[in-house]
Amino acid sequence: MTDVNGDGRAESTNERADRNWNEILQELRVAQTGTQILGGFLLALAFQPRFQELDRFQLTLYLVLVALAGIAAVLGLAPVTLHRTFFGKGRKPEIVRLGGRLLSADLVVLALLAAGVTALVFDVAVGRTAGFVTLAIGVVVVVSLWSVLPRLVFRRGSGPDPRGPADDM
Repeated sequence: MTDVNGDGRAESTNERADRNWNEILQELRVAQTGTQILGGFLLALAFQPRFQELDRFQLTLYLVLVALAGIAAVLGLAPVTLHRTFFGKGRKPEIVRLGGRLLSADLVVLALLAAGVTALVFDVAVGRTAGFVTLAIGVVVVVSLWSVLPRLVFRRGSGPDPRGPADDM
C-alpha cells in the first residue's frame, strides 16, 4: 500500500481511523483518571468537618467544581457511547472526528477543574488572595503548556522531523 495520507504511513482510511480511535481511547483513559481523582477529592470534601465553615464564595466555587467534574465525566464517556451507538455501521471516520472534539472539550473542562480545585484548596487553607493567585498561575501554566510550548517547539516547520523520533528520553 502507498502513502495515501502524506505522512509516511501506508494505511487505508479505515486503518487510519482505527489507529486514531485507539489513540483517542488512550488519551481518554488518562483524562478519565484525572477526572476520577479530582471528582473523588471534591466528593470527599463535603464529608469533612471544616466543610461547614466554607463561606459563600468557597461554597459556590465548590459547587461549580462539582458540576465541572460531572461534565468532565460525561464528556469522557461520550466518545465511548458514540462508538457503541454507531459500531459496525461504517461511520468510524466520523466517530473519530467527533470523538476527538469531545476529548478536546473534556480536556478543557478538566484543566478548569484542576485549576479550580487548586484555587479552592489555597483559598481555604491560606486565604482568598492565595486562591486567586493560584488560579491565575494554573491558567498561565495550562495556556503555556497547551498553546505556547507547542508553538515554540514546532515553529521551525509543520512536517515530521526527517531524523525520526528522538531517542534521548
